[in-house]
Amino acid sequence: MAFVVNWAYSDGERAGYLQKFSHKGWICKTWEGELAMTTVPGVAPVLWNFTVKHEAVAAQLNAMAGKRVVVHYEEHRGIPTTCYGETNHFVIRVSEIEDIGMRSQLVEPLPKILQ
Repeated sequence: MAFVVNWAYSDGERAGYLQKFSHKGWICKTWEGELAMTTVPGVAPVLWNFTVKHEAVAAQLNAMAGKRVVVHYEEHRGIPTTCYGETNHFVIRVSEIEDIGMRSQLVEPLPKILQ
């Protein structure tokens, strides 16, 4: 079992809006989150669920709720119990990225001289 928990099958990064993040479980409390990954405005986002083991990363994510983030994760397959997490994807690092998508669609008000 230690092999499965410590060895990563894959790793990578995902970017999106941190839609949901909570500490849950009946006996084993785990940090679980949901990232909304959008490709183009107006299209329904793909939701990606993940788990966080480290309290420091969980604290960072709690402060970034609703923001656009990049998460670096490791995938651990074959974990025998949900006491480690509800997903196979464990976020190990997170960073906030500037949300420039909507900014390009905003219209600046006209100066008073031109009104």
